[in-house]
Amino acid sequence: MTATFATGLLGWKASSKNKLAWPLVPNFADVDNAESIRIAAGVLEVLGVDREVNPAVPQAPGGPLEQAVCDHLGEELARRHPDREWLVGRGTVITGFDQYAHLSEVDALVRAHPELRITVGMDYLIRPDVTVGLGHVETASGLPPLHAAISCKWTIRSDRVQNIRHECLQMIRHRRGRQPHLVTVTAEPLPSRLASIARGTGEVDAVYHIAYDAMAASVAANANAEQADAWREVTGQRRVLSYEFLMATLAAW
Repeated sequence: MTATFATGLLGWKASSKNKLAWPLVPNFADVDNAESIRIAAGVLEVLGVDREVNPAVPQAPGGPLEQAVCDHLGEELARRHPDREWLVGRGTVITGFDQYAHLSEVDALVRAHPELRITVGMDYLIRPDVTVGLGHVETASGLPPLHAAISCKWTIRSDRVQNIRHECLQMIRHRRGRQPHLVTVTAEPLPSRLASIARGTGEVDAVYHIAYDAMAASVAANANAEQADAWREVTGQRRVLSYEFLMATLAAW
């Protein structure tokens, strides 16, 4: 399945320099990687996106992806499970949720005693791109529990992989109570880069792709053996899933 908002974000952009010397390239492809361009172009073909620059497609889709995920989850979760109070937002610090309420006390101590920053650090104050909390749930802290923390990455690069893993590890280690669903939502077209975040020892529960079916079709038609193998690995292990399953998982848990 394809996320309902995907075609509003995916498109073509002008390119003066890329590996295939195309005048237009997909706006989610790595212009320095021919496989990335070919697979991404195949995704747009499957989605029926005309090969032209659409001014309605945002030039910098990272922020719009976060907002689209936030809006879509807020609307759909309320529709599918109206008896629960869904608290969906962007950039909310995790200390506002029950499992991490104690970190506010840690932060107050560190701010009162700056010398503690050397030993304690400040990287526990995480602001996930999108958070899903549950209202009307009785907790010891009086704060809502964090149901999911969603890292929205338009594409995947090595530095982003490390940032995602670090934030998820911090939320795993510092939580008091049930672990939230720690996931990534992306439009990355290169399977080997999807594998770089999907592989691991459980820091990230799953990677949800906004154009999963189109990716599967494009990989089958356009990918080389290495990329096809990486796709089979991450999808066969259910490390990379269709975006629709994020909604289903959050609504059911």
